[in-house]
Amino acid sequence: MQIAILLFDDITALDAVGPYEVLASLPDAEIRMVARHPGPKRAAGGLGLVADHALSAVPDPDIILIPGGDGVRAVMNDEDVLDWLRAAHATSRYTTSICTGALILGAAGLLQGLKATTHWRHRDRLRQFGARPVDRRYVVEGKIITAAGVSAGIDMALHLVRLIADDTMAQKVQLRLEYDPHPPFNAGSPATAPQEVIDLFEE
Repeated sequence: MQIAILLFDDITALDAVGPYEVLASLPDAEIRMVARHPGPKRAAGGLGLVADHALSAVPDPDIILIPGGDGVRAVMNDEDVLDWLRAAHATSRYTTSICTGALILGAAGLLQGLKATTHWRHRDRLRQFGARPVDRRYVVEGKIITAAGVSAGIDMALHLVRLIADDTMAQKVQLRLEYDPHPPFNAGSPATAPQEVIDLFEE
């Protein structure tokens, strides 16, 4: 099963690496890091990720994974990437996004009329692409699955493993990763974060 993860500069690293760790556990996974121009990409903060394959070298992956990050703005206007995404989506088994990667799906015209989610701060922007914003960790609309901000990509990827394999396999992966989060604060959502924290984030 070929899995294409799109890389670009100013990506949010965990958007790509979190789901990668989950999906790499599939027995027949062949993960391809792809980009318009292969080579190193700098994530926010300077971490280097390497795209080994040009988009043209991976025309029909089984799973497409589109991360988010500040670099999304440039990708949304890159017709070469959007054309690849539309063509690859036509034959994919699943097309997915994490965080603001959903805006790239929207720019490619793939979210029209669908429920979708993204990072809470950008959720309303989905409306401009004809999508219906939903406040969930991930949203399944046929073969399109969108995940909320950053860490939600792990949840979405575990759901993918469940769809592709079964519940037992997904739970085995969760156990291997010891994915049992107990954060020290209840501030992971604007519904629970203190107002002063939300105001500081908005600044």
